[in-house]
Amino acid sequence: MLTNLTIKTLMNHRSIREYTDEIPSEEMVETIVKAGQQAAFAGQLGSIIISREKDKHPFGAPLYFIICVDIHRMQKVMEKRNWKMISSDAAMLLFGLQDASYMAQNLVIAAESLGLGTCYLGFVPFMAEKLILEYDLPKKVLPMVGITVGYPAENPLVRPRYSLDFSCFEGKYPQLSNKQIEKAMKQMDEGYLAQDYYQDGKLMITLDNGHEESFDREYEKAR
Repeated sequence: MLTNLTIKTLMNHRSIREYTDEIPSEEMVETIVKAGQQAAFAGQLGSIIISREKDKHPFGAPLYFIICVDIHRMQKVMEKRNWKMISSDAAMLLFGLQDASYMAQNLVIAAESLGLGTCYLGFVPFMAEKLILEYDLPKKVLPMVGITVGYPAENPLVRPRYSLDFSCFEGKYPQLSNKQIEKAMKQMDEGYLAQDYYQDGKLMITLDNGHEESFDREYEKAR
């Protein structure tokens, strides 16, 4: 596979959930925000809220970015031009989700290329009502994803991914065979077990109805 500094940054992405107390410089913040802005867009329908209240942030990260779908700003510009919005709210939402997603990804890549760590927080839309009040978001501004940013205080492994033949299809979407599905499941299961992901994260699920745990971690790792 070909590689360069950009490819290395992309391939080495990890979610960082422990941060040092060092605060990224204002120049860094401006750089990664501008990189986010430079993402491809349908109508620049994404905006960024920056929080520096470390004590309130997930994982105690020094910086917390809320990436929003922002139709409000587009409406204001159109009103100023005496233009009328003819696209449906559903269409604008879909375009806005795309724009905000591109912006978020650009921001993360830029941050990681500068030696910072990041973690996407996908629960943000489910607490939209709280965030709308907290950040005084106007109508038609939807918080889409949160991103914690700071200097890493941990060095986790790159998590496994499905193989390309289970993720990228030539010409048309195939009918996935049981063999392909089982191979993909095995690849992911073995990848996470080899990294002690579930043990280190204390992710054991309690069994109901009096069932006894029969999983043998050392046996599975040795298989």
